[in-house]
Amino acid sequence: MTFLPCSDLTAAEWIATSDEHWWKLVTMGPAGFPAYARLRFIPDPTYEGQSENEVGRPSGILSDMEQLRVAAGSLLRHTGSPSEGYLLIWDGWGEDSFPDLVLRAPRVVVPGREYYLCRVSLSDFVSGTIEDSWQAKTDRAMPPPAFIWPKDRAWCITQDVDPHWASIGAEQAMIDPLLTEPRLDVVRVEANQKLPFYF
Repeated sequence: MTFLPCSDLTAAEWIATSDEHWWKLVTMGPAGFPAYARLRFIPDPTYEGQSENEVGRPSGILSDMEQLRVAAGSLLRHTGSPSEGYLLIWDGWGEDSFPDLVLRAPRVVVPGREYYLCRVSLSDFVSGTIEDSWQAKTDRAMPPPAFIWPKDRAWCITQDVDPHWASIGAEQAMIDPLLTEPRLDVVRVEANQKLPFYF
């Protein structure tokens, strides 16, 4: 199995039926994890109202998708179901970005966003096999997943199209190794912390 579009959306109900405000849900992920962190794809803004266009990506930094795969690979060691997980992919990337099988699947709807649900081998996601298969079917790069989680919901990575970071919800013991992973820039999220956004 590389990726399998889901006609049964039950696996995503815990996200679709969340009581979280939609913006918090799509940026920080489902509530209820003991700890949260941010995976920063580029550094945080240095002043209020700064535009993301003013910030260049430092040389040698992995792509956003590569960083997501590194983070998922670390978290994968802490799940009982590495061979089965799920991706929600935002439908706003345009029809040309999706294989026909995905486009024919129903969508998971939250206020402000709609997603396609795919069942995947998380090991294949981490290795890049799913991206390769996706590109072979579409001749386009795979859009970054908006939500990534294992079947046992031990953790969840959430990435919306607007922030310059992804959120990670998990046990603190799962997040701690990410804080010192040299290929990533991961910082803790404290309770009631005002999160940074570019203008």
